[in-house]
Amino acid sequence: MPIPFKNIPSNLRVPLFYAELDNSKANTSAQTQRALLIGQKLPSGTFTANVPAICSSQSDGRTAAGPGSILAGMIDAYRDGDPSGEMWVLPLIDDVAAVQATGAITFTGPTTAIGTLPLYIAGRTVSPIIASGQTAAQVATTVAAAINATSGLPVTAVVDVTVASKVNLTARNGGECGNDIDIRFAFKGPASQEAMPAGLAASVTPMANGASNPVLTTALSNLLDTSFDFIVCSLTDTVSLAAIAALLNDATGRWSWSSQVYGHCFIAKRGTAGANAAFATTLNNQQITCIPFNDSPTPTWKWAAAFAAVSAVSLRADPGVPLQYLTVPNVLAPPLASRWSLTTRNNTLLYGGCSTWTVDASGNLVIENMVTTYVTNAAGQPDNSYLEIETLFLIVFVLRSLSAMVTAKYSRVKLAADGTRVKPNSNVVMPSTIRADIIALYRDLEDQGYVQKSAEFAAGLVVEKDATNPNRVNVLLPAVLIGQLRTFAVLLQFRNA
Repeated sequence: MPIPFKNIPSNLRVPLFYAELDNSKANTSAQTQRALLIGQKLPSGTFTANVPAICSSQSDGRTAAGPGSILAGMIDAYRDGDPSGEMWVLPLIDDVAAVQATGAITFTGPTTAIGTLPLYIAGRTVSPIIASGQTAAQVATTVAAAINATSGLPVTAVVDVTVASKVNLTARNGGECGNDIDIRFAFKGPASQEAMPAGLAASVTPMANGASNPVLTTALSNLLDTSFDFIVCSLTDTVSLAAIAALLNDATGRWSWSSQVYGHCFIAKRGTAGANAAFATTLNNQQITCIPFNDSPTPTWKWAAAFAAVSAVSLRADPGVPLQYLTVPNVLAPPLASRWSLTTRNNTLLYGGCSTWTVDASGNLVIENMVTTYVTNAAGQPDNSYLEIETLFLIVFVLRSLSAMVTAKYSRVKLAADGTRVKPNSNVVMPSTIRADIIALYRDLEDQGYVQKSAEFAAGLVVEKDATNPNRVNVLLPAVLIGQLRTFAVLLQFRNA
């Protein structure tokens, strides 16, 4: 039986020992599953705008994005949930026509006792000590100084020139994201000993009027063919999400046959359950996941980054394991009155293309079900084929496993029809040989818990030479993905003694 050497010639007369390497059966490495954070930097940040860059460390990334920028906040939120995954950023600059969101805090006083002011800005605490007997104007000066001295806040502060008791706030980044910067006092309340200093009161003018988001066209085109499995986008306007949908399109984008780099986008949206479901169903996209919430001090871009991070850790380890009951760190849960009931989560959100979460006894957010925004097919009929995001990541895992096998074993072989008489190890492959290798790969994937029903798969697998192109093999791959245990229903049929 001849040995299929590819490089050592057969006419050697110089003795003695020669060796070549064949790695076709040795590759067991997995493809790197990168995360990509898309958000706005500050002019002071050293990241190059619209150019993807690896983020070597959390502190370096924060500095390169500009402390207090939207991108810096995303870096912190993501890295808190995924400490070791490969993280990249796609830094955006504010649009030339961008308008920064503004808000204000107006104080009334004077204080009658010393106390700590429990101020929350975008989920971060600013806690200046307020002396007894301070006037409202003095409090405003103290608070403005404390805000500007707190690194990483997404706003700057200045005392109003005409109303001395008023602190004007301006978002560091321009555009619509600034409208989501939450300003409030004593969020955790008396249970955490948070209360306004005696004699002091304050009213908040919410952040608003931020406008003109960056255009993603140039930035997304610069990604080229680098794969990013976990994409977090801070922008949720119609134009931006249309660009993301085009990027991930399964006919012309990253999910297409000609690209095959795949990827899934995570966004977050603040609003009522009904408004969020209406928003998600307009997207109707299997490559986009929306995390809805209402009344949390933490901004949308941190919600999206945090949920994506803990999901990425699990999906890298095993794309078939359900994401339910994963704890999401460092995101402030909405107060009890602003959380959604089981009925609302099930009937309105999960059937409306929105993911859901709950809150544990310690006040931590916990993933309940991560779904895509895909709810109807092209005919407008309900379609649950792409409901949970685990399905998408399992599909990618199976396809990459098949690609790795094909490229390792068949990158340089001859193709013959089934039944052709060839000697063993003659570097010729037939459809039946490929079919056997695919079945063996599928059974291996079944052993690892990624697919199931290998007998059914083998019966339905079709591998054949193309009818018109003698150099092409066509494959019908009837894979049955592994499921997830999501519902455990019990009928307790009891009897009294």
